[in-house]
Amino acid sequence: MTVPERLIDAATRLFADKGYERVAVQEIVEHAGVTKGAMYHYFGSKDDLLHEIYGRLLRLQTEHLEKIASSTGPVVERLREAAIDVIVTSVDDFDAAKVFFRSMNHLSEEKQREVRAERRRYHERFRGLIEEGQQDGAFRDDVPADVATYYFFGSLHQLGTWYRPDGEIPAGRLAEHYADLLIHSLTARSR
Repeated sequence: MTVPERLIDAATRLFADKGYERVAVQEIVEHAGVTKGAMYHYFGSKDDLLHEIYGRLLRLQTEHLEKIASSTGPVVERLREAAIDVIVTSVDDFDAAKVFFRSMNHLSEEKQREVRAERRRYHERFRGLIEEGQQDGAFRDDVPADVATYYFFGSLHQLGTWYRPDGEIPAGRLAEHYADLLIHSLTARSR
C-alpha cells in the first residue's frame, strides 16, 4: 500500500471512530506508520485528507452511475441498479461514507463548494434517470424528480446513524430495500 493510501486509510478509520475534530495529525501519521513530513508531502492538511476520503468514494460512485445511466436497459432497471450501487458502495466503504455524512462541514469553504458541485453533478445524473422515466411514462410525474432525488439521498445520508454493516441486514439486501422503496414510490399511482 502506498503512503497516501496508508494515510487515507488511517484517517478514515480515525475520523469514523472519533470524529474529524477529535483527531490530530500526529495520531493519523502514527496509525499510518509514517512521519508528518511524509504526510505533508502528499497532503497539505488534515482538511485535504478529509476531502480525499470523500472524493475517492464519490469518484467511484460517479463512474458506476455513468456506466449504468448510459446503458440501454429499461429506465426502471437502470434506476434500480443505480440506487443499489450507491448504497452498496457506501456500505462497502462505510467508514468513508460516515466520515462524509458527519464531517463535510469541517472542510474549508472552497473544498465544500467543490464537493457540493461534484455531488450536485452526481445527483443531477441520478435525477435524469427519474426524469427519463417520467417522460416515457414508466414513472409517475406528479412527484417532482428533484423531490424524489432529495428524498432518496436524504435517507441514504442517515445510514451512518443507524446501519451496522455487521448487523442483521447485509449490504446487498439493504440496497435492494432502498431501491425497491424508491422504485415503488415512483411507480405507485396516487389515488
